[in-house]
Amino acid sequence: MKKIFLFSLLSLSFGNLLAQNVPYWQQHSNYKMDVVMNVKNYQYKGKQELVYANNSPDTLKRVYYHLFNNAFQPDSEMDARIQSINDPDKRMVDTIKVGGKSTIQSRIKYLKTNEIGYLNISNFKQEGIIATTKTVGTILEVTLAKPILPHSKTTFTLDFEGQVPVQIRRSGRNNREGVALSMAQWYPKIAEFDFEGWHADPYIAREFQGVWGDFDVKITIDKEYVLGGTGYLQNPNEIGHGYQDSGITVKYPNTTKTLTWHFYAPMVHDFAWAADKNYLHDVVKGPNNVDLHFLYKNNPKIIDNWKSLQPKMVAVMDLYNKTVGAYPYKQYSFIQGGDGGMEYAMCTLMLGNSKFESLLGTAAHELAHSWFQHVLASNESKHPWMDEGFTSYLEDLALNELHEKKMENPFESAYKAYYKLVESGKEQPQTTHGDRYDENKPYSVSSYYK
Repeated sequence: MKKIFLFSLLSLSFGNLLAQNVPYWQQHSNYKMDVVMNVKNYQYKGKQELVYANNSPDTLKRVYYHLFNNAFQPDSEMDARIQSINDPDKRMVDTIKVGGKSTIQSRIKYLKTNEIGYLNISNFKQEGIIATTKTVGTILEVTLAKPILPHSKTTFTLDFEGQVPVQIRRSGRNNREGVALSMAQWYPKIAEFDFEGWHADPYIAREFQGVWGDFDVKITIDKEYVLGGTGYLQNPNEIGHGYQDSGITVKYPNTTKTLTWHFYAPMVHDFAWAADKNYLHDVVKGPNNVDLHFLYKNNPKIIDNWKSLQPKMVAVMDLYNKTVGAYPYKQYSFIQGGDGGMEYAMCTLMLGNSKFESLLGTAAHELAHSWFQHVLASNESKHPWMDEGFTSYLEDLALNELHEKKMENPFESAYKAYYKLVESGKEQPQTTHGDRYDENKPYSVSSYYK
């Protein structure tokens, strides 16, 4: 059954290419980044080196980068969508009284200069030669100094400076659960290029896609902050905060005000992290000797829930391994990020103050994304059902197994949600781009349940 299941997935991914008799290929990108975070004004500066392998049969004269932070500015495309859609995401709007009447307004629209997000690029070079760049919203267009020939590599270097926005959605600072920094989609990220061409979509709502590669990232920040995220910490005995080897005490010189966290993540297509001065940090062993990290606020009201979550997620990972295949990395981090739940490489940023059943459901869902998205690496913007649909199936399967009283059909609520969508008359084709559904509800039901 497992072989048939995996073969079906591969057929979905590669069927179009096989029909054209085109050998499969994918691009590759190796990042090195050195970043300094100023925790007083939430601004950061960094340098990036990217070795980009063009494994395609095409000669590339341009490349494109995502600058996701730029979405969190008044009059951005994301702001416009929030204001124009019939059912805006409740997390991204405020209800205010105007003339005695309640009205819904985009939270982005009223961000002040020191509250917006931005990501500015300078000194872009290819092999040491200046290249021409142009920023268009959340996309950086680069005219290369020299074309990248098929089956060849080139090296890009750039400087970047950013500001972490007040958290509107996923990425941001000082959110409603009090988490200082949720750093998702925070760096200049090269867009995917595949047999369809460049996927340089503006960031206006939901999902992401990335290029496989390695990330070597150094983050310098105030020493009081505890970090968690993608990758393996390379200098645990310099950092402490629960990462050091057992029995080793970390002592900082009196003059040390910052620490540099060095992470390495092999063969992933994204890098996210979060930081807070009041994170508690637990580590438990999962299946196949995988370290499961749990980082959550030192809030007495939630500690018991987070402690109870830990053995449950060991059991969930074991079930996923047996159902789909072994988790391919040696760590995974569940991090209180203070907004919804979102999958990233080797980690999730998720709400932490919710009731236990909700906490468990979110953690189980986001962990399942490690297979459906972070192993398969489908284009979840263009085909959200291939990511969210399989993930939701696996989540429902796991949660039913954990319950003492099993449901005869753990997918019953998913069926009901889809029937309701059909009856509403608002169903759209499954090929609709995730960002381009007329309303949010049909997107959610089509992607997660259909």
